[in-house]
Amino acid sequence: MEATKGGQRSGSHLVEVAFRVRELGILAALALVVVITTAYSPRFLSGQSLRDLLLNASIIALLTVGQTLVVITRNVDLSVGSVLGLTAFMTGNLFVGRPGMPVVVAVLAGLLAGAVCGAINGAVTAVGKVPSLVVTLGTLYVFRGIDYAWAGGRQINAADLPDSLLTLGSGRFLGVPYLVAITVLLVAVAAYALRSYRAGRELYAIGSNPDAALLAGIPVGRRVFAAFVLSGAVAGLAGVLFTARYGTVDATAGTGFELQVISAVVVGGVAIFGGSGSVVGAALGALLLSTIGSAIVVLRVPSFWQQAIVGALLIGAIALDRLLGLRIAAALRQRSIRSGS
Repeated sequence: MEATKGGQRSGSHLVEVAFRVRELGILAALALVVVITTAYSPRFLSGQSLRDLLLNASIIALLTVGQTLVVITRNVDLSVGSVLGLTAFMTGNLFVGRPGMPVVVAVLAGLLAGAVCGAINGAVTAVGKVPSLVVTLGTLYVFRGIDYAWAGGRQINAADLPDSLLTLGSGRFLGVPYLVAITVLLVAVAAYALRSYRAGRELYAIGSNPDAALLAGIPVGRRVFAAFVLSGAVAGLAGVLFTARYGTVDATAGTGFELQVISAVVVGGVAIFGGSGSVVGAALGALLLSTIGSAIVVLRVPSFWQQAIVGALLIGAIALDRLLGLRIAAALRQRSIRSGS
C-alpha cells in the first residue's frame, strides 16, 4: 500500500515538473523575444511599452482561463469570440439606455449573459452527447448572428459611455492597469482551484480518460457542463472589459478571437486532447503571442510572418506535448514496475 502511495506521489511530482518545464520554456521564449526587440529598439522595454504589452494581452489571457477549463476536459469552445462580441455590445447598449447605471450591474449582466451562452453549449455537449467542436461552431454563428441583428449596423462610441466604465479599461492603481490586475487575479484563482479542489482535479481525470472517470464515480456530465458555463461567464466578463478598454463597440467586436485564444492555450502547454496543462501556462501563451505581434511591428517584419510564427509555435507545442506525454507515460510505467517488484 505504501509503495502504491509512493508511486502515486512520484507520478504527480513528475507531471508537476513537466508543467513547470513548459511554463519556464514559454518564459524563456518571451525573454528571448523581448531581448532581441529591445536590442533593436530600446524603447520596447520602457514602462509605457510594457504596460501596453500587458494591456494588449489581457483580454485574450482572460479568455484563456475559461478555454483552458474546457480544453482540459477534452472539449473546445469556439464560441468565446462571439460571446464576447454579444456581451460587449450589450454592455454599451445598456449604458446608452441607462447612463447612470452602476458599472457593477454591467459586470454582473455580462457574467450572466455569458454564463447563459455557456450553459447552452454545455447542455447540448454534456446532455445531448454532441461533439463540442460541432456545438460551439454552430453557436459561434448563432451568437454572432444575434449580435448583428441587435446592433443593426449601429456603433456605440466612447462618448456614449460613462467615465466610470472607461476608467476600468484605461485606469491603473500603483502603476498597474486595472485590466491587468483583474486578469492576474482571475488566473490565480483558477490556478488555485484547479490545483487544490477536487472538482478541479476531476477535470483533468475526465480529459485523461472520460470512460475511466465515469467508472470512478466522477459526475462527468456535470463537470463538463460547469466548465462550459464558466468559460461563457469569463467570455461575458471579457466582453464588458473589451467595451471598457476600447470604448467603441459594434457587432464585429471579438471576431476571430476564438482562434487566438485556442492558439494561446495550446502554445501555453494545455494538451489539445485534454488531461494536462495549466491556466498560468495558457495566460503566458497569450502574453507570448501578443508580444511577438508587437515585436514584429517594431522590427518591421512583414505582418504575414506573424501568422507563420504562430503556426510554427502551434506545431512545436503539439509536438512537445506528444513527446512529454510519451516520456511521462514511459517513466510512470517503469516506476510502477519497480513499485510492484
